[in-house]
Amino acid sequence: MAPKADRFFNRELSWLAFNRRVLEEAQDASLPLLERLKFLAITSSNLDEFFMIRVGGLQQLRAQGWDGADASGLTVKEQLAEIGQAVRGLMADQYACLLNGLEPRLAEQGIRRMDRGSLTPEQDGYVEAVFEHEIFPIITPMAVDIEEPFPLLPGLGLNLCVRLKAVRGAELPRFAVIPLPRGLARFVTVPTDAGFHYLPIEDLVTAYLDRVFPGEPILECIPFRITRNADLSVAEDAASDLLSQMKEVLTERKRSPCIRLEIGDKPSDILLGFLRSALDLSDQEVYPAPGPLDLAAFYRLASMTGFDHLKIEDWPPQAPPDLPPQEPMVDVLARRNVLLYHPYDSFDPVVRFIEEAVNDPNVLAIKQILYRTSENSPVVAALARAADRGKHVTVVVELKARFDEARNIGWATALEHAGVQIIYGLKGLKTHAKICIIVRREPGGIRRYVHFGTGNYNEKTARLYSDISFMTSDEDYGADASSFFNTITGYSQPVRYRKIEAAPIGLRDRLLDLIQNEIERCKQGQPARIMAKLNSLADPELIQKLYEASKAGVKIELNVRGICCLRPGVPGLSDHITVISILDRFLEHSRLFYFHNGGEELVFISSADWMPRNLDRRVELLVPVEDPEGRARLVSILETSLQDNVKARRLRPDGTHERLSAPAKQKAVRSQEVFYRRAVETARAAASASGPVFEPHRPAGAQP
Repeated sequence: MAPKADRFFNRELSWLAFNRRVLEEAQDASLPLLERLKFLAITSSNLDEFFMIRVGGLQQLRAQGWDGADASGLTVKEQLAEIGQAVRGLMADQYACLLNGLEPRLAEQGIRRMDRGSLTPEQDGYVEAVFEHEIFPIITPMAVDIEEPFPLLPGLGLNLCVRLKAVRGAELPRFAVIPLPRGLARFVTVPTDAGFHYLPIEDLVTAYLDRVFPGEPILECIPFRITRNADLSVAEDAASDLLSQMKEVLTERKRSPCIRLEIGDKPSDILLGFLRSALDLSDQEVYPAPGPLDLAAFYRLASMTGFDHLKIEDWPPQAPPDLPPQEPMVDVLARRNVLLYHPYDSFDPVVRFIEEAVNDPNVLAIKQILYRTSENSPVVAALARAADRGKHVTVVVELKARFDEARNIGWATALEHAGVQIIYGLKGLKTHAKICIIVRREPGGIRRYVHFGTGNYNEKTARLYSDISFMTSDEDYGADASSFFNTITGYSQPVRYRKIEAAPIGLRDRLLDLIQNEIERCKQGQPARIMAKLNSLADPELIQKLYEASKAGVKIELNVRGICCLRPGVPGLSDHITVISILDRFLEHSRLFYFHNGGEELVFISSADWMPRNLDRRVELLVPVEDPEGRARLVSILETSLQDNVKARRLRPDGTHERLSAPAKQKAVRSQEVFYRRAVETARAAASASGPVFEPHRPAGAQP
């Protein structure tokens, strides 16, 4: 069945609606001020990436003359126009939130953005010294001739455009650009007896422009920031050396076309016209800002130490009580499967699983996929040590993980030097699956221990993202894991797995079959139900199948954090489909799927969202969780999330979201708080059950 415009929301506008929901958290007066400031910063960071990738890709299509429409019926030109309108509205609300909502209240708490006119003489002397000794020696003003090529400025960097008085007798205005190096602090701390006062670096440099251009009459100085198209890819079929090709892509990204100009408030027509012409931009690609540029920089300010009363209560990850640190992970997994829900459950057992394998003399091999890792990753360090100790270590490093390419290139090179066998994934596909295999020699023969996950092997984001870890030594999972890995690392043909399913071959069909099974059961009068938790739902074929299931009477409950192109609640089309989106302190990142299956419930975790890129152009995994305890916990996670009436918003048929609230006399359910309290109660109950441990004092030198 061909897609119809009235059946689908536009992907880009759906994403912008998601970012507006993030902004609503910044606007929520019930949250602490610095938490609100953090959410405001996230909206700006999100928008930067959206322009670099999504808008950049649309502009490429427009330049290529592509005039087709997407599933929602919008052409490229129409999408760009609607995006521009939506972004301007979003920016207006962002700056209203900062300037009228947050900053006045932060100032009352002692956190104050200063300007030079509000500085005391002592403060003025301090910032002057900072400029003279720490900033002036570093910055480099560049004279810009209107008739010469514009300097190559880095994307998302902060710059000042200075208009100087024309030389007598000359008709053309004179301009200079001052790039503000990223190595400089975005906010300069201003000494104060109480609180925290700061001055944006662009304001400080502007205040002392006479030192930069001595004797020159300065007519105007406006901060600006450009965004470059980052939607660049390597021609893998022509790439004999993918590593070198990816390095070239990173270099090319630095000089790719400018697609957005953010500029300080009220530039003159002369200065704005100069920048537009120099950067080859239309009016629609210029976004004036009435306040500081790069609101993402406020994330660091929101995370500064102190001011705890302006932050949310800390929810530290809990150590799972049934995984005592003194018991090796392989001993636990030899008895039973382990399911962890991060960040409520600590990610440490996953890191320990890998680090213990390094020191285990019976471990023969470690095989792992790395998509994104932390800067000083203990997992990467452990893999290097394992290779150094003679274990066979194979790592698939996805060089094409967007915006982590440089880091992954560095890890790949370092691991290769350590003796790790490095694979760069499959040509034409991104390897996005999350899996680690430990191969161990035991008295009964070779045994495989496997970790499957919905998130990356990144111990830092594991404290911020909600994800599932499933660990097992079950033979069927181990056999599937090895077959899957061999498909990626060798020339193996895709195989038929015992339990798991993989994209780009098999996963889509498996999902369609699972939905069809619910349709058939519903037609036979059996109860039928689908629950799914996703980051994004944009695949037209799966959406059509869900519509078909709804028409058959299947109850479908979806928890979609971000993009959702499905229209729920449309009479005769999606009457039985509800969609919620939860935005809270942790980023909802796990993918969980439930199918009633006539009472023999089927529950899966997955690395894949329901999007064409995940199902057709990525290597992904769908993993069933079959043991009763793990399956019951996943069902509980899904159902608790769907009951959220504090941080959930329901998607309406017209594409807007309504924030849910608990009806009168009904209990308020904030799902993330429920999960955290459960983890805390489980840890406390285990500690209480174990009782006190008495340790005697022993004489010096005595053996225990």
